[in-house]
Amino acid sequence: MRIEHTLSPDLLQNRPIRVLVIGAGGTGSAVVMGLPYLDQAMRVWGHRDGLAVALMDADTVSETNCVRQPFSASDIGQSKATVLINRINMFWGTHWQAVPNQFHARSFERSYDRCPDLVIGCVDTRAARRAIEDSFAHAMNRTCYWLDFGNNAASGQYILGQPLNARNRRKAERLRTVSELYPEILDQRVGEDPLPSCSAIEALDRQEPFINQTLATSALAMLAQLFRYGKLSHHGAFFNAKTGQMCALPVDPALWRKVRMRTKRAIPAKRRH
Repeated sequence: MRIEHTLSPDLLQNRPIRVLVIGAGGTGSAVVMGLPYLDQAMRVWGHRDGLAVALMDADTVSETNCVRQPFSASDIGQSKATVLINRINMFWGTHWQAVPNQFHARSFERSYDRCPDLVIGCVDTRAARRAIEDSFAHAMNRTCYWLDFGNNAASGQYILGQPLNARNRRKAERLRTVSELYPEILDQRVGEDPLPSCSAIEALDRQEPFINQTLATSALAMLAQLFRYGKLSHHGAFFNAKTGQMCALPVDPALWRKVRMRTKRAIPAKRRH
């Protein structure tokens, strides 16, 4: 049965909503460049503190990155996170933070007061998602939401969930996370997807253009609904670039159970192959 998710009442307090974006690649860069528009909208809606965003990525800009990501030749060799955050701060007058380090499960262990309310994962390996998942039992055990992005050559998805931790208790209406619905994304025994391409032509062959931007824009629109109206009837979506179809993931505990059961049956078969 479909239900509505209600925004956690303690999230819109007299302070900014703390957002941590992990990954500054194709999707992460599209997300972080869109967040200032959400920040401005929230202030107009009466949430005068808006967002406080940190972008975390240890990578530096390569020549290939300049094809599908918002970087130029003058950025090559510089920190992706620093380039993007400096650009945003200069244009929007924000004071957002760049963290040019690799994320791990205990990255914020000594910064309890900086625990993000919303973690946006834009990573492309199972190991990285495992680190995010593990962090909710450690440094980020007060995180309210985890928004995960994933994509392949011609399709992708995003899923907003509430990780089980000190802030989110077990209850039927808790939004299930991507790792609960599709646990294989954490299973490193399945193997990782191919490494990033080393040429511009190969990069475009491996992934259709605009998938990252489409997913980012749709997910930000979902967050805007949540922060403006305080409720959601869907908590994710699946996009197919070849067909143009976008299929929403409804807030539906019965559907969550079906997806989980189907996934459990499929995982053993994959391992045998």
